[in-house]
Amino acid sequence: MNRLLTHLRHVDLAVPDYDKQLDFYAGVWGLTEVAEDSGISFLAAEGSPEQYVVRLRKADEKRLDLVSYGAGSAEDVDTLAEQLLAGGVQLLSQPGKIDTPGGGYGFRFFDVDGRTIEVSADVEARRHRRIEEKESIPVRLSHVVLNSPDLDKTRAWYETHLGFRLSDTLSSPHMGEVMHFMRISNQHHSMALAKGPHTSLHHVSFEMRGLDEYMRGSGRVMRAGFKKIWGPGRHMAGDNTFTYFLDPHGNTVEYTTELEELDEDTWHPHVYDFSQPEVTDQWGTANPMNELVAKESFNDVDRGCFVAPPV
Repeated sequence: MNRLLTHLRHVDLAVPDYDKQLDFYAGVWGLTEVAEDSGISFLAAEGSPEQYVVRLRKADEKRLDLVSYGAGSAEDVDTLAEQLLAGGVQLLSQPGKIDTPGGGYGFRFFDVDGRTIEVSADVEARRHRRIEEKESIPVRLSHVVLNSPDLDKTRAWYETHLGFRLSDTLSSPHMGEVMHFMRISNQHHSMALAKGPHTSLHHVSFEMRGLDEYMRGSGRVMRAGFKKIWGPGRHMAGDNTFTYFLDPHGNTVEYTTELEELDEDTWHPHVYDFSQPEVTDQWGTANPMNELVAKESFNDVDRGCFVAPPV
């Protein structure tokens, strides 16, 4: 199908301990709070033209509120809405004006697992800047990984309805396929789907300026006492660096850099055996990937599925 999505815009989280989460993301993690409105805060990455890359909402229950993607134009937004309706996808709203920072034109709908997805165009660009050498704060949002109990069904849905393409797959002799890396551009993945026991957020990843800034940022979060799950290392699929941490409510967040850019005309997906240590970490510097590490990113059951979050 014709690809209408351009990039990942932001990931919105509902959090019970709002003040603690805000301190984390706007403090040690290195995002900038750009707006707040009674228990909702919008956090930008200094190097990104997106108005915000994370939205936090105070709530009784932790959940993934929505994942937002950009489209090329208002016409593309309308086309996608028509295609989704024709494909039997449940829309939460009709295309129209968006009243979050930067405005724009978009709509929301449910994916096959009940997550709320937003697609928008014509959002005003934020004044951003070049991140300086040794400045260890996120440049932009890199990608989001989602847990799904039915990996192939979710992959097929995203390919059919949103034009995602498969870049690579992780598999093992004992567990079969456990992760699909999906793209909407030449970036190796904007989204990955992980096999999990329930629908939930796996992790949110933030791009750093370079290797030195990635290591400095990783060290800062470690020194601040937040739990490091895995890393630092370099994956084979995507060839990107990784350090994973838990935020104060147990969501996994990642610092990364140097995510692979593909030649889409010639690329053929690989199936990597992640039981081989060099597949999960080419460098051999990260702690071994084991069952305990994997379980950290299963996250809590997200009971918010098929319930529209507040705007």
